[in-house]
Amino acid sequence: MSGKEPLLGTLKVCIRSLQEGSSPCTDTSPHIHPFCEILEMILRKGIKQPVLGFKRRDYWHWIEQLPHQVTHRSMTRLSIMIEKTNSCEKVLRVQGRGRYFLRQALNGKLLAVTIQQLVRSPRLLEWYDPVTSILGNEDFLEPFLSMMLVVTEMSFSLDEQNSSFLDESWQLPVCLTYETVPCRELGMVLRYLDGRIFIIDLLPQSQAEVDEVVLVGDVIDEINGFSLRNACNGQAGTVLQKLKGKPLSFQIIRWKWHDGGLYKPLLPYLKVIQEQIPNFQLQHKHGHKEENVGRILQGGRLLYNLRYLGQVNVGKHGGKEVLDHGIPMVLDKHLPPQEVLFDVKETEVLVQQKISSKQVLFHYSYTDISCVGRRLDSNNLFAFCIVASPETPEHSSFDCLVFQSNSEEESEEIVRRIAVGFKHTEWFV
Repeated sequence: MSGKEPLLGTLKVCIRSLQEGSSPCTDTSPHIHPFCEILEMILRKGIKQPVLGFKRRDYWHWIEQLPHQVTHRSMTRLSIMIEKTNSCEKVLRVQGRGRYFLRQALNGKLLAVTIQQLVRSPRLLEWYDPVTSILGNEDFLEPFLSMMLVVTEMSFSLDEQNSSFLDESWQLPVCLTYETVPCRELGMVLRYLDGRIFIIDLLPQSQAEVDEVVLVGDVIDEINGFSLRNACNGQAGTVLQKLKGKPLSFQIIRWKWHDGGLYKPLLPYLKVIQEQIPNFQLQHKHGHKEENVGRILQGGRLLYNLRYLGQVNVGKHGGKEVLDHGIPMVLDKHLPPQEVLFDVKETEVLVQQKISSKQVLFHYSYTDISCVGRRLDSNNLFAFCIVASPETPEHSSFDCLVFQSNSEEESEEIVRRIAVGFKHTEWFV
């Protein structure tokens, strides 16, 4: 009988496609989106709607009532999952809650249990028309439950944090984390629109521009765990004020999708912003990442391919003037240069061996760096000074570390990025 229901046949094909893919199945799987759409269509098909103008029923309405209808030991995990869905601040509508629950159920292997609990609750099962539905039809319910048992044996690892657009679409955006140091001004110009916070500009030489993570057009989803899904005007500033002096971690929704094109659910918002701000333009790439000569991609970051020439102690003073004699002192040692990967990160400078990139040679936070610069007679050399013994300030001195870049322009770029990094680094007390 199941062959007479097209949705069940389509669902079977989707499950086979998921099984043939890599395990665990993640959000990047090309088959997860159509699978979830078909599953949702089956759960919605044939739901009887109330009369007299009461709210329209959706599958989430019966799911959230399961703990009150069935007393069974397997309900414990299901109840926790339902409670988590109701308390999720990133889904505001019934459709979003249902989808958020289904993603949890896939991760937690509880889809089959959910349907089994529905079957044990005759009052809720009556919501489905036995003629037009799948769940209310005994002939269709059995093969559907069998397929859910097959899905339960599969492994899923779906990002439950990426849920802010489930109200609108099963197609989820690209999300990333932007971590930065405490500073007085990040330099992001924001626009609030229908409960979402868009980055509409980055101030020149600001921390956000130098960090090269966010793009104009991206959405701020949360800050240090505080959801901004339904934010009102000024709420981001209020959250940042409460976090004053603390390292910041932003959850960012990228305006670009995986294929490099626009994430389609953002289109209505961006059209409104374009109408309000005629000169608004989406930022496609970071300014300093357009020229990548001599740089290596590692873990999604572009690293400088440099040579470490050595270091020397320059005494009790760590100002920029010590570089004039610190760099020649290192060169006079004639140490063999080491090939290194140099990463100017959001909160620190990290140097790794190129041959064995897992071995970290140095990592210094911007608060440990006293100065950075280069000599005019050494175009492709630069250096920075760090505190040699920060744990004993009264006896500490400064070390000067010298590096050779591939060009004067690259050297100048690195110096500028480090200088802006520790310039923006401020610790409030």
